[in-house]
Amino acid sequence: MPSNVEIKAKISDPTQFAETAAKLSKSEGTIIRQHDTFFNCNQGRLKLRDFMNETGQLIFYERPDTDGPKLSRYSISPTNNPPSLRTVLSEALGVKGEVKKERRLFLIGQTRVHLDTVEGLGHYMELEVVMRPEQTVEEGQQVAEDLMEKLDVSKESLVTGAYMDLILKGIKET
Repeated sequence: MPSNVEIKAKISDPTQFAETAAKLSKSEGTIIRQHDTFFNCNQGRLKLRDFMNETGQLIFYERPDTDGPKLSRYSISPTNNPPSLRTVLSEALGVKGEVKKERRLFLIGQTRVHLDTVEGLGHYMELEVVMRPEQTVEEGQQVAEDLMEKLDVSKESLVTGAYMDLILKGIKET
């Protein structure tokens, strides 16, 4: 199962963050609109990501709900009919909730840097260090921590869990 080391943090100044990420990635980033539907499941998380263009991905992942860099293992299956798959999974498993966001993706080395505007939550960033087969978790964590420093992301701004967890807890935009 592929893996990455992830962190998620609240962002107070998305414009400044985007400027810094653009300099580091030498690009303006790519805008991606996503509508994620989370389904009830016994372990990990299962979500259907609809890219709002007749394509999507069914994603299962497991990761600890801690702040700071953490290992995430995942499996992804593409789909060309997200609405139909959403109906089947909703009937079979039940819907836990939905997350709508606009994501600006920057690629910096082996890391996917996301600047997310999440409906009802506000501005966040995510780092996903895509692990190479020969890399240790500690090496991936070091890559994430180094990039956090370059992006001026403080440890105090780190959050645990998924956006879905924050929505279910009733955390609102500040």
